[in-house]
Amino acid sequence: MDNTSPAPLADLNAELFSLLAGSPGMGEFLEHVVVLASDVVDPAAACGLTAHRDGQPFTAATSAELAARVDEIQYDADQGPCLEALHTGRAVWVDDLSVDVRWPRYRMPALAAGVASSLSLPLRVDGHTVAALNLYSVQARAFTSPARQFAEAYAAQCAAALTLALRHASQAQVEEQLNAALASRSVIDQALGILMGQQLCTPTRAFQLLREASQHRNRKLRDVAADVITRVTGQPPQEPSVSRATPSEFVRYGS
Repeated sequence: MDNTSPAPLADLNAELFSLLAGSPGMGEFLEHVVVLASDVVDPAAACGLTAHRDGQPFTAATSAELAARVDEIQYDADQGPCLEALHTGRAVWVDDLSVDVRWPRYRMPALAAGVASSLSLPLRVDGHTVAALNLYSVQARAFTSPARQFAEAYAAQCAAALTLALRHASQAQVEEQLNAALASRSVIDQALGILMGQQLCTPTRAFQLLREASQHRNRKLRDVAADVITRVTGQPPQEPSVSRATPSEFVRYGS
């Protein structure tokens, strides 16, 4: 597919708004966004979406476990391309992390995790950066100029869909959906730990097993993860307690 032609972008715009209309909540919509981003920009790339909650960044959705791990490296280091995109509202491109020295505390752990190049794109709602769409590749120079241009156009479409969703959501709905996204990620992480111990596998392989089970059973990833936890522990997963947030806390972050 020629990603730079108008037709695919028009098709993606229609698909995004169809997904928005058909998703029961913000968390499910964001999961669709990251999977679609990986599919259309670079199927070999891992995609994650970083949002802001109670003064802290968190990963709201991922297409692969690598994205979650690399996001966490940045949160721990308090620096990195996704955080820079969030804070500045500008796209951040890493062509070859092995020679890019902008974020010294992030660079070596990210290289060790397997990342060689990345692209972080801000999502803006009503003039404010509310999230960053992050693509990570194990190959250097993975994001060529045409790929970056297409990814930026896709991110703009995602921001438009997110704007519509937030404008039509009540304060209570936004609170509930952000809380659900946080809780869902926690449940998935617990299940990954169990699968890694059982299968003696990497986080990436554990995530693949969860994703395959989700697709095969046509069930949400979070629900499949909860089944794993309940089957092993005999109890439903423990979800984190979260404080209340307002839509303005979600929207008024970044530039």
